[in-house]
Amino acid sequence: MVIFDLGGVVVRICRTWPEACATAGIPYRHVDTTPDGIARRKSIVHLYETAQITCEQYFDRLAATMNGHYNPAEVRALHDAWITSEYHGLSDIIDHLHAQHIPTGVLSNTNHHHWQQMTTGPHGRAKFPTPQRVRYLHASHLLGLAKPDRAIYHRFAQLVCPAEGLTPADLLFFDDLQGNVDAAKGAGWQAHLIDHTADPAAQVRTHLDTLGVRV
Repeated sequence: MVIFDLGGVVVRICRTWPEACATAGIPYRHVDTTPDGIARRKSIVHLYETAQITCEQYFDRLAATMNGHYNPAEVRALHDAWITSEYHGLSDIIDHLHAQHIPTGVLSNTNHHHWQQMTTGPHGRAKFPTPQRVRYLHASHLLGLAKPDRAIYHRFAQLVCPAEGLTPADLLFFDDLQGNVDAAKGAGWQAHLIDHTADPAAQVRTHLDTLGVRV
């Protein structure tokens, strides 16, 4: 089974707050970049990505860390703009894998709001529809676990391996963060790092080619 992370592999995302501001058309004012400020935001994001808080609570709490520089409505607008486009070629790879009877999956740290942009509605109607082509869709906010916690990899394997007659060693994972790749390997998966600044589809093809899978 070939499994994809979403941001940085299937969809292009903003990597910084200033980049999101430019994408959303909101002036960049200030973000606390002290270790304490970064830790506070990461804690809120983790709660959101594991469905421990709602979307509205996330917008409110994140705005509260901005010392009045951004209000919740602006945080929502930035969040709406965070996913910018799909990487070219991934949908074709998924289709070619299915044509060869190779199942596909998604394992992503994400949230309800972004998940709706990528998976809601009949096939092809989501704002970013490529994830809908994947057979097994799993995400942190649905599982209540987040990468790189090894528990999320074990949970994914428990959910999909019996249905396909696979073992964790049969799972091939692509992610754009080294820590997530290392954790997948620690769970017994095969895993490769994707450079989001290059061509993710070309990198996936190269790794698949080494396994004799032509897409």
